[in-house]
Amino acid sequence: MTSETSGGPISVDQIVAAVEGSFRRQIAIALDSFWHSAIRNRILVFAFALVAVILATAYGTVMLNHWNAPFYNSLEQRNLPAFLQELRNFAVIAGVLLVLNVIQAWLNQMTALHMREGLTRDVIDQWLAGRRAFRLSMASPLGVNPDQRLHEDARKLAEMTTSLSIGLFNATILLVSFIGVLWGLSSDLVFKLGDWSFQIPGYMVWGAILYALAASLLSRLVGHRLSNLNAERYAREADLRFSLMRANENLDAIAVARGEDAEKRHIHETLDGVLGSIRNLALALTNLTWVTAGFGWLAIIVPILIASPAYFSGTITFGGLMMAAAAFTQVYSALRWYVDNFGQIADWRAALLRVTVFRAALDAMDNAEQMPGRIEILPSEDGALRLRGLEIGSRLQGENNGGAFRLVERDVEIAPGQHVMVNGDQGVNRKLFFNALAGLWPFGKGKIFLPAATDILFIPQIGYLPEGSLRSLLAYPLASANFTDSDMKLALEKVGLGNLGGRLYERARWERLLDKDEQMALAFANMLLRKPRWVVLFDVLEGLEPDTEIRLAALLGEMPDASLLYIGRSAAFAKATGARLVHLERMMDPPR
Repeated sequence: MTSETSGGPISVDQIVAAVEGSFRRQIAIALDSFWHSAIRNRILVFAFALVAVILATAYGTVMLNHWNAPFYNSLEQRNLPAFLQELRNFAVIAGVLLVLNVIQAWLNQMTALHMREGLTRDVIDQWLAGRRAFRLSMASPLGVNPDQRLHEDARKLAEMTTSLSIGLFNATILLVSFIGVLWGLSSDLVFKLGDWSFQIPGYMVWGAILYALAASLLSRLVGHRLSNLNAERYAREADLRFSLMRANENLDAIAVARGEDAEKRHIHETLDGVLGSIRNLALALTNLTWVTAGFGWLAIIVPILIASPAYFSGTITFGGLMMAAAAFTQVYSALRWYVDNFGQIADWRAALLRVTVFRAALDAMDNAEQMPGRIEILPSEDGALRLRGLEIGSRLQGENNGGAFRLVERDVEIAPGQHVMVNGDQGVNRKLFFNALAGLWPFGKGKIFLPAATDILFIPQIGYLPEGSLRSLLAYPLASANFTDSDMKLALEKVGLGNLGGRLYERARWERLLDKDEQMALAFANMLLRKPRWVVLFDVLEGLEPDTEIRLAALLGEMPDASLLYIGRSAAFAKATGARLVHLERMMDPPR
């Protein structure tokens, strides 16, 4: 599958590689998704509220830092009245900070909730828009098991974006608030060497910066592989979940074939891939812990060590020492935010990569439809279905191969009310012809003029039975409220499923309860309810029991006002409808 740019066609794999290699493009895609989200304004309101609370919290923290000096001085001076007064001051400051912390925690959770809602809804809407999901599944491995990206990756990206953004902003505010405090305190630090005394402007600020810089650089050096390791783990987790889901959906076939051992081997091999990626990630995180934990423990004593020369020289009091140490800790904590969150940032970048790559690949599906050398699907102005010079390629890229085919009748017109059956040479893949009419297979050339999409119904050989009540299944994809119970029971009677009339409101896994004939009969009941003007059917009567085939073919013959296009070989259909034949033939020189 390709997309068109000013430099020529670009494949989906090339687009994916370009996004994977550009963090700026990943951010741009994420911002575009956010800006077009329906809940953008709601998220912005919560963000502004968070900013106000964080600023108020930072002010309270500065006040708490100033409280250190008189409190510890009262201890040093053994001044009980001053000590009790400072305890009262602490209760007021701490109480206000507690309320602000609770409010911020609630705002954090609500912001993360709405971020996830906006992102997940956007990615799902993009995935199920304009048949992109099917096209991507045919064009790239990204579309084979997208549930990991739609669910877990989107959740992690939304939640981590919220927590990391708030953490970064909070650290920045604390840094701005306390760096001035620490600079002012540093001006009081006078160092004495014998009879010589001197000051270093911003002494403790520079110490905090150098300490945090050393921790950041060492963390970067040790943990540089974490982003790729996290992305690899998510990919392997998706493979494992897909293997489990596939086995669960095909339990009957596996049991009949006695393939449990083979399935176990396959699932265990997939699990081995997951465990291997987790081992690599665990080793990298363990190595990173040496840095984060080591610098964390040293941070307890480093600020006191840095300020101690001035204290022992008598230029600051014990309270001043503790105030300087507390301010140093706040500045260092703000500066080392990157160190503390390096693993989470790597995890966030991995989730960002997987979600944005998936979204970029979905966007590429639309551009691919505009490329030359594809089958054109155009609206029919008079309601007839026309095929002009239609040739179907059998490979994704339309390469030369022996499987391409075309219509013997180069120009075919099917007027409203006519019945036509399309068959072909041995080896012709008629399903590709059905998919081309449905807009799912663009590879080839020629033009297809179709009636309005609301007038045409496509019935595949193997249909989809969604979960839910029988009523919702019969009406799918329309709302079941559009039809009465009596209408549905009448449709079930006509297709030979009258025994299900009393189970309309029952919810079940119908694809497991009903056999092939019953499932096809349900598809015909859906057709009778919807009353389409055009029906395109693919091999729907092949392989059915003779009684079922005759009954369903007779129903098609009783639809004189409907236009029928049957793709397959069914004598019952030809006899019931008097359909004319159209032929498909293999090509010696298939289209590019």
